[in-house]
Amino acid sequence: MTEPELYAPGPANLAQVLKDGEKQWTLVLVRELRHSPEKVWQALIDPAQLREWAPFVTDGSLGAVGAVNLTWVGNPNPIATKITRVEPPKALEYGDMKWELAPLGAGTRLTLWAKINRRFISMGAAGWHISFDVLDYLLSGTPLGRIAGADAMKFAGWQRLNAEYAEQFGVKAPNWPPKAAEK
Repeated sequence: MTEPELYAPGPANLAQVLKDGEKQWTLVLVRELRHSPEKVWQALIDPAQLREWAPFVTDGSLGAVGAVNLTWVGNPNPIATKITRVEPPKALEYGDMKWELAPLGAGTRLTLWAKINRRFISMGAAGWHISFDVLDYLLSGTPLGRIAGADAMKFAGWQRLNAEYAEQFGVKAPNWPPKAAEK
């Protein structure tokens, strides 16, 4: 396992928000990965792989239409979540999230649409940015281990990303947590 202390997230990129109203916005993040759509697909649906990179765990596979309980890092209460679209290895929808995978050379262009309260849109973008980085490390065979929730906010890079995404989206970055530890 690669030491998380050696990890530093890159700059904010390939993200936008769709303003669905005053409260709920849709975050759209795009990441170009050097792994095949089939390999990325497995990381999106397999509970064991999700546990290594995603900011949540599930009690079952996301690979079939149906229902699972999804538990977000930092919130002990599982959320009953409907899986509404499964098109391997192209599209996946459940809860307030939609994923699309498109071949890009030998790799994959991964796009996430996630509904997030607008007050936390830059924080969500920073968190998902780090999760996508952790996913890339995992698929490359050098796992970092999940970095999500409060653990993600401990990285100075998270504070920078939060500010960069806030500027990109034209919102004020939330001052939360008030003081993050510098690493």
